Amino acid sequence: MRKSHKCICHKCISHKRINCSCALVLLCSFLLFAGCRGYTNQPLYTDSVQSIFVEMFDNATFQRDLEYDLTNAIAKRINTETPYRIVSDKSRADTVLSGKITGIGSAALTLERETGRPLENQAEVTAVFSWKNLKTGEYLIENVSASATATYSQFQQQGLDYASKTAANKLAERIVEQMQLTW
Repeated sequence: MRKSHKCICHKCISHKRINCSCALVLLCSFLLFAGCRGYTNQPLYTDSVQSIFVEMFDNATFQRDLEYDLTNAIAKRINTETPYRIVSDKSRADTVLSGKITGIGSAALTLERETGRPLENQAEVTAVFSWKNLKTGEYLIENVSASATATYSQFQQQGLDYASKTAANKLAERIVEQMQLTW
């Protein structure tokens, strides 16, 4: 004759042959292991790279001087957000970052109801970039495309030039984020 399990909780799962203390242990162990899967103490950036030479990005668009803005923004972000240092001599660098601005576009987001004039526009800047290890000749990142957008309004004395510079700064942020290790 089997003894029945007496439990003080109202939703006892003893009828499935698991008593409350076993269920609690299982639940706690599941939560402990499930909560720890996404964290690591590994660094975000590779430790095999110390220095980077950032080549001037090419510009395949008609927007003049955008390559200067993007290259400058990338160099500043690498200096402030990564453990790498920027070097001005390619022969002294461990790696080289290069790329090309492949597109810039503009689209109207909102239109004035009576005249159909754009109230708010959006500019998008797209680039393809590569990051090459000069010691081994291997690409850490090869021909990856990234893009960023920024909004502008003619009523606030903002134009495509303003928005493309803002989008280039956001694009620099996305490119530097790609330099992080994948876990």
